This record gives sequence, C-alpha cells and structure tokens, in this order.
Amino acid sequence: MSMDLSRFHATFLAESREGLDVMESGLLALESGRADSDTIHAIFRAAHSIKGGAATFGFQAMAGFTHILETLLEELRSNRRPVDGETIAALLGAVDVLRGLLDAAESGGESDSAAVAAVGARLEAILKGGAAAAVAPTVVAAAGEKPLGWNVRFTPAPSMYLSGNDPLRILRELHELGPVQAECRLDRLPAFEALDPYEAWLAWDLRLDAPVTREAVAEAFVWVEDECELDITPVLPERAAAPAPSPAAEAVPAAQPPGTGTGTATATAAGSPAASAGAPAAATGAAGGGDSTLRVQTGKIDTLINLVGELVITQSMLRQAGAGLDPRAHQALMAGLAQLERNTRDLQEAVIGIRMLPVGSVFSRFPRMVRDLSARLGKQVRLRTLGEATELDKGVIEKIADPLVHLVRNSIDHGLESAGERVAAGKPAEGTLTLSASHQGGHIVIEVADDGRGLDRDKILAKARERGLGIPDNPTDAQVWELIFQPGFSTADQVTDLSGRGVGMDVVRKNILALGGEIAIDSRRGMGTTISVRLPLTLAILDGMVVAAGSETFILPLGYVIEAMQPAADDIKRVQGNGRVLRVRGDYLPLVNVAEFYRLPGGDERDQRLVVVVENDGRKLALEVDELLGQQQVVVKNLEANYRRVPGVSGATILGDGRVALIVDVGGVARALTTAHAA
Repeated sequence: MSMDLSRFHATFLAESREGLDVMESGLLALESGRADSDTIHAIFRAAHSIKGGAATFGFQAMAGFTHILETLLEELRSNRRPVDGETIAALLGAVDVLRGLLDAAESGGESDSAAVAAVGARLEAILKGGAAAAVAPTVVAAAGEKPLGWNVRFTPAPSMYLSGNDPLRILRELHELGPVQAECRLDRLPAFEALDPYEAWLAWDLRLDAPVTREAVAEAFVWVEDECELDITPVLPERAAAPAPSPAAEAVPAAQPPGTGTGTATATAAGSPAASAGAPAAATGAAGGGDSTLRVQTGKIDTLINLVGELVITQSMLRQAGAGLDPRAHQALMAGLAQLERNTRDLQEAVIGIRMLPVGSVFSRFPRMVRDLSARLGKQVRLRTLGEATELDKGVIEKIADPLVHLVRNSIDHGLESAGERVAAGKPAEGTLTLSASHQGGHIVIEVADDGRGLDRDKILAKARERGLGIPDNPTDAQVWELIFQPGFSTADQVTDLSGRGVGMDVVRKNILALGGEIAIDSRRGMGTTISVRLPLTLAILDGMVVAAGSETFILPLGYVIEAMQPAADDIKRVQGNGRVLRVRGDYLPLVNVAEFYRLPGGDERDQRLVVVVENDGRKLALEVDELLGQQQVVVKNLEANYRRVPGVSGATILGDGRVALIVDVGGVARALTTAHAA
C-alpha cells in the first residue's frame, strides 16, 4: 500500500528553508574565519537532509543538485579540500538556487533551470579541478593505507523511537557491509521504576570488519545522525588486532570536540530539517530530555488568539455588569469575577507568548545581504548585531523585514563611505553597521546605526526648497530629518539600481505606522546616522487608559502614558501660532484638546480640565480630556482593514457594553501637531 506523502510537503519545505538558513549562516562564518569543524558538519547535515527529503518526495531536480553540493561539502568535511573564497561563493550560490527550487516546489511552478545548470556546472568545475592537498590529513591519509575496517561508537538519543527509527534496523544494515562485532553498553540504563519503554537507553560499540569507505558506514546512520552521538574511526593494518574501543579509552574525534555530545544534536535539530518523511510535526530535543518543539500552523494560533480576545471582551462585560452590584451582598460573585480577570490575563499572556519570536530570525538574513552589497559597491563593511534574543510578535516580525532591508541598503549605499574616503577622514577603512533590538517599556526598539558620513542638513534643506516643501523658520535637526520621509524625496547625486529614486523612506514609514510603530532619525555630520524603529510587542491585545472626550470614548495605550492631572488655570498659556501649552514642573508641553482634534461636538474649553501627559519618541504631549474612565485590557481591531485609515487613530476595540472605542495613535497626533506648526 502506497502512502500519500503530499501532506508532508509543507513540513519538508519549512524545515528545508530552516536548513538553508543554517547553511548560509555557517558559510558566512567560514568565510569570516569564525567557524570550526562543527560548522562544516552542520552545513553538511543540512544539505544531506534536504537531499534525502527531496528524493523521498520526488523532487528529483532538487535531489540531484543537492547531491553535487553534498559531494563538495563532504570534501570540505573530510579535510580533502581547503575552505577558500571561490568555494564559499559557489556554495552560497547553491543556497540561492535551492531556495528557488523550494519556491518552485511549493508553488508548482517552473524553476530557473538556467541558474540551476550554471551553479551546478560551477560546483562540478570546482570538484573536477582536483582536491587540494589536505589541510589537516586524517589518520588514514597520514598512514597512506586503506583501513581494514571501522570502529563505530553509537549512542542513540532517548527520543529516537519517537521519530520511527529502530537501532536494530541500523545494525542489520551495517551487517550487510560485512561481519559486525557488537558490544551493548548499559551505562545509561535507568533504574527499573524510572524506565520508560518508549525511550532508547541502550548504546553500542561496534566493529565492522570490511574494507569499505567511511561514507558507506555513515550511510547506515543517515536517518538518525541528528538523533545520536556517532563516532566512526578506521581500523588500520598495524592496529588490525586491536579490540573495539571501550568507553573509557574512546577518543573524541575532531568533528565533535569534548562537551559537544547531545548539545550538538539539539543545536542542529533547531536549525536543520528532519530527514524523516514521516514526521509532519518536528519534535526534537536533547538526548538528556531538553525542551521539545511542536510545529503548528499559524492559522491555528491566530484562531486561538482571536478566541482569547473574545474572552477578554466577555470578561470586560462581566466586570462592567458587576460594577453596579453591592459587593457585600455578592461577595462570592465579586471574588469569582476577580479570579476570572486574573486567569484571563494569564491566559492572554501565555497565548501571546506562543506567537513571540526572537528578532534574530529577521537579523539572520542581513549578514549575507551586507556581504553581497559591500562587495558590489567596493566597500568594507562589518555587521554587528545586538539583542537577537529580544522577542517580538510573529506578525510584526514578518512585516518589519522589508522596511529593515531598505534601511540597511540605504546605510551601506548612502551612509557608509568607501575605504579611501574613510581613511582620508581619519576613520578605519572598514565601516561598521549595527543592528540592535531592545525592550523599552511596552515596546521594542530596533536601531539601524552606521558610523558613516551622516546626513547633510544643508543639502536636505536645499532640496526641500527646490521642491517647494513647507519648512518652518529655524528648523531643528529633527524637523529637517522629517523631510526625508516626503514621497519622492532624494538627495542622491545619481540614480543607481540600489537607490536614489526617492522611493523608499516614505513607504518604510507607512509600513511601520501600519504596525502601530514609529520611526525616528538621529544623525551627526561625519559621525554617522541612527534610525530607530519603535514597535508594539504585539498587535493583538494591549493595556489602555479609557478616557471620554466630547461624545466618544477613546483608549490611550498605557505604554505612552506618563501621568494624569487636573491643571490649574494659570498653568495653561496661549502661544501665538502654536496654540496652547501646559506648564508641568517647569516644562511647557503642547496642549491638545482630544475632542477638538477629532472634530467632535463638546470640544470647547472647560473650567474643570483633565489632562493626560503622554510621551512619544522622547517628546511629551498633554492631551485634554473630559473624563478618566479607568484602565483595562482591550482587543485591538484593525480599523483600516474594515473602514479606512484615520489620522491619529491606530485601531479600534469593543468595550464591555458593546460600544466601539478608538485607540489613539499618539505618534500620529504628535506628527499632526508638528505639521500644523510647520504650515
């Protein structure tokens, strides 16, 4: 009976892409000299798994191409070929081709056969060019003799049975190569009461008496190499009578230095595709029982988050209904509502945590991009990444990638100087581009910083006047940098295929605003430029302050709120051309009447005023409201998808009584105020 493997395609494609990420990062590490033998082994395992999966699912073009790639990697892994720039460049090209083949397999379209053939021919040419002298000859090469057999130390991970693999099948396959002497090791076997029959605890020391190649021996373990500790050493003629290695005398091979063990298996499993076609959910863990992972469709998580959002709304309705009851007469009910609120918040935080991913998943694409762009532009660029473990909502990560790509391209093309210019300016020839992520309050801040030439204030102002843009008198640096975000604005002297057409920064801001974020620029001439992107941790649920203004109810995100107050009348002043300001402990803040800003009835100035001080990107505003209604969690609904984009509004939510409340876009209000003053 044949099995329908098409249902496993999505898992294979996803895991293969993870494997390509491992390969690309490993190759870049090799090129920079930061890698060791483990890196080459990880690259080889990823390629090998892709080849095995492609052959299983019938993607013959992919399997054939990966076989050539794997052959070259095997020469690198066995130290028969040195790692040089030409080989790295060809392998990176092969990674790009494999990505194209995976895309074609996913969409059912045609792959770029010309690119496949060209890169395949390049790999073949390197292979046929002759293996260079071994960089670090193995024991066999040093002896110059063919091995009489092989000693194999095989230690399965406890989770091996869960992936459908059987050690007995592996031993039988090894026996087909020649006579095998096996010694079972029981040192890991737990006490009977702690024994789990579904876990593998036995290990073996094997002696294969057959003059076969190492590759033939390793082939027997191909499906489990990520789920075991495996050591294969040759039996040379002068040691032909030596017994199989004992656990105490076993030498650790160069490919797995001491301390690797199951840690290597765990690290590889996190970034390499599983070779087993029968494992639609990737569940891998350390041999010692570390954390396991489960691959779940994003749609199921989104459905779960939506249901939690509805639960938050229902809990808010119950809380509002209970607010009118006598707490002494309904003490048990009040306690139950309080417990429900705590449980709902815990559930919401747990579910949101499922969608949180490290921002390093975005940063990982930039080393290759920086390498290629800097080589193309003839510049020396070093990429630094900080805070890769900082977590962000998956939906935000997916949408922030393209804006970051544009910012990085701009920094390399416009910001960083050539090596000659930098040396002439007294700087190191190599420029530094830094990508960093950090938590600030309820937000995450991603910065793209370079130590290049910085922005030219005079040039920007001249270009703005030439285009007839509105410029305030004696503009600050921040106001000048704002001009860069105007559609079509560019100060480039010439247009290249990378940039210079004025298309980009306005789109970058638009995309970031759509995520409820902010973007700001800080630059010093000759010192460099830092672009800061401030994003919400999640797009689903937020904590907000509920306020009334005019005839409507609004939500102020708590992440922006500094304080609430009732100011005295003499603390409010009028400034010609700039509206009103509020004095707060010696500082004067712009005062915005919320009802008037949104053109609602009842926005007239009152004697009894309530003010909420908010801060956005280092700038404080005072928002005048009619009433403070409390604080609560709210479920964010996309207003633009259901209606249209409204200036100063980042979304909407449903209150406990069923009414719709708008969520104030604090950054949008601040920008509108700046624009009005500039005009």
